[in-house]
Amino acid sequence: MPEIVSLASKIGRQLPSELVNFVRVAGELAANQGQSLYLVGGVVRDLLLRRPNFDLDLVLEGDAINLAEQLLQVRQGRIITHRRFGTAELQWDKWSVDLATARSETYVEPGALPSVSPGSIEDDLFRRDFTINAMAVMLNPNRYGLLIDLYGGRDDLEHKLIRVLHENSFADDATRIWRGLRYEQRLNFQLGENSLKLLKRNVSMLDTISGDRIRHELELVLEEEFPEKVLLRAKKLKVLPKLHPALKGDDWLAEKFEQARELISPNSPSVGLYLALLAYRLNAKESEHLISQLRLSKALAQILKDTHNLKAELDWLAQPGPRPSSIYRFLHDYSLSAITANLLACNSLVIYQHIQFFLDKLRYIRPSLTGNDLKRMGITPGPRIKEVLDLLHDARLDERITTKEGEIDLVEGWVD
Repeated sequence: MPEIVSLASKIGRQLPSELVNFVRVAGELAANQGQSLYLVGGVVRDLLLRRPNFDLDLVLEGDAINLAEQLLQVRQGRIITHRRFGTAELQWDKWSVDLATARSETYVEPGALPSVSPGSIEDDLFRRDFTINAMAVMLNPNRYGLLIDLYGGRDDLEHKLIRVLHENSFADDATRIWRGLRYEQRLNFQLGENSLKLLKRNVSMLDTISGDRIRHELELVLEEEFPEKVLLRAKKLKVLPKLHPALKGDDWLAEKFEQARELISPNSPSVGLYLALLAYRLNAKESEHLISQLRLSKALAQILKDTHNLKAELDWLAQPGPRPSSIYRFLHDYSLSAITANLLACNSLVIYQHIQFFLDKLRYIRPSLTGNDLKRMGITPGPRIKEVLDLLHDARLDERITTKEGEIDLVEGWVD
């Protein structure tokens, strides 16, 4: 007979009281309609691990959108619905909760998005990626807190294992390969022996996944606390080359990621900076291929282009004694992530110092006078305004003037 486990006390201790009250009310509303409501997925895993996680996913054996609309009457906020998928997102104050109708999935072919249909909680848990994410907690009042663990997820948590639910898991959806590596490294777990074997067997199935979906998984990797751990593991298991054969997950990358965190502290580096460092050793053609393959957003694509273009011209900064204004003009059109990536990756102390000077000081310097000030001083509106502002900016950067009064004197001299 399976062990009966209740997480009611963990819910009460680990979730904020506002969320606890919300799930209790939601469970009561579901029960009143003869339906069952469950807390599912990552939050259940993290309750058992005593890790903070306030991203609540609820699954209802019934009409989730209807329940969400009823909850909106209790908890004033906004609702976003996706009727095609039977899902809703409730937002209020600083909280957000996802509700979904329990469903089953079938994969017509590997890599394709699944076909879904309404199902039971058993169906819904079976469609999940790993046993540790395939647990649920009953929220109905008569069984509140009861753990539903059909696949040994709690035991795998205790043994620090990442296991898939069935033999075709990675083949059906190869994005689970990247997710498995993320969970393994985030939690300091290990892929189970058979799951690791299945992963290695199905690495080629990553070719069946669209660039958009792979990019999404990579962005999630780069949002991890220590993304280099995932990338080094991905390199070892021949997963990283599926992004591009020339990408390297090695000690150099790990060192640069660590330096990025120290540089940006206390805020973690952006996805763009990590991506720029990951792609830093690619040549122009390889970088363009990666941009195309991953269908990068315009912003991320520009970061990679800027990183490569700046790297190609970086030797200019090795010259001794450039004027501060020259350093500024050389760097200011590049994205901040590209500049920072080149700072971390360059091998020249002189180049490093010049870039650091730009990042620490030069990029913040601006003239005190504005375009309107210049018009009042007799400068003809049009291109001349920008020209004078640039000259003032250079004078400020080079410390030829240091006050607003000095700027006024300089402009009056030009006007005369």
